[in-house]
Amino acid sequence: MTIAYFDCFSGISGDMALGALVDAGGDLAVVEGAIEALELDREVRVSARHEQRGHLGGTRVLVEVRDGPPRTVPALKAAVEGAELPAAVRRRTLGAIDRIAAAESQIHNLPVESLHLHELGGADTLVDLVGTFWLLESLGVERVHAGPLPAPRGWLREMPLPAPATLQILAGSAAVLEPDERGIELVTPTGAAILATVASFERPAMTLTRAGYGIGGRDLPGNALGVWLGRPVPEAATVAVIETNLDDLPPTQLAALVEDLMAAGALDVTVTPALMKKGRPGHLLSVMAAPDLTQPLSDLVLRHSSALGLRVSRRERVFAGRRLIEVETRWGKVGVKVKELGDEAVDVAAEHDDALRVARATGEDPRRVIRAAEAAARRELGLE
Repeated sequence: MTIAYFDCFSGISGDMALGALVDAGGDLAVVEGAIEALELDREVRVSARHEQRGHLGGTRVLVEVRDGPPRTVPALKAAVEGAELPAAVRRRTLGAIDRIAAAESQIHNLPVESLHLHELGGADTLVDLVGTFWLLESLGVERVHAGPLPAPRGWLREMPLPAPATLQILAGSAAVLEPDERGIELVTPTGAAILATVASFERPAMTLTRAGYGIGGRDLPGNALGVWLGRPVPEAATVAVIETNLDDLPPTQLAALVEDLMAAGALDVTVTPALMKKGRPGHLLSVMAAPDLTQPLSDLVLRHSSALGLRVSRRERVFAGRRLIEVETRWGKVGVKVKELGDEAVDVAAEHDDALRVARATGEDPRRVIRAAEAAARRELGLE
């Protein structure tokens, strides 16, 4: 499993998130693909360059927007819904837009449908959201964490800091806000919406694979966002298993529940078809998690499903190690997961989304790309 930790020592904005992920190994072509999928080619141009902020260097991603039409919330959501995006990217983007819209609607006492605000009217906001979530997907990140967020004191253009919209977006997300003496906006509404949508606010124990820094627009020392990519340390051998039978939850809601449970920290979630009482078809929902997450995950299932009760048990497990390598194929680089027992590699499996991206870019059959990537990995690891 690949996890990401956002180190927000100077806050977070949409362009800083893009820069950090590109600096950590993400491909700028993913952001360019987001612009194309959203049909914003004529409005938006994106570029990346290395910049310094004091002694700290990293990647600054510039999303330059030409004049474009103002967009209401329904128009923004329609653009995302009509774009050819991975399902998780689309779902997360729509969730982030809803968070920003709800916050701005409450602050300005206007219906969501009529909002024409900068944070919702600019094509750059769409690119920041879709680009960030798509980069996370392309890097194989399965779980996102974030550190404390700086909360400055003062005012900015007759607006208190932190900005009211940012606070509304973060409300209920368990974000940790730390006092900060810098009298400037450090966490933008777009940055807050990204983290509130996908991150748990804790610093995980992890082994580090790569780190990157996204440079902010202000030329101030240390003005950057860090992102660490790596693997969680081996989980405890004892896990909690939460189970319940469901026979009246629509498939779309069940799929959303599975994704929400994984985002909330579940180690694995499975749904098994079952025949329930009175001969009704249904499903057995099984959630595997660290024991200390039993209560919050149980609450999530009870809140977002029709379940009236749950069964909780403790299980012992034995697991193999896993790491990610990148191999070269005739069509481009593809990530491959390596299964390990101790220090010995025993099997490989190509990253499906990575292989699909390469296949689409070259017009090749995804199966050939997968076979070629796995064969290259076996040769590299001496498994042939």
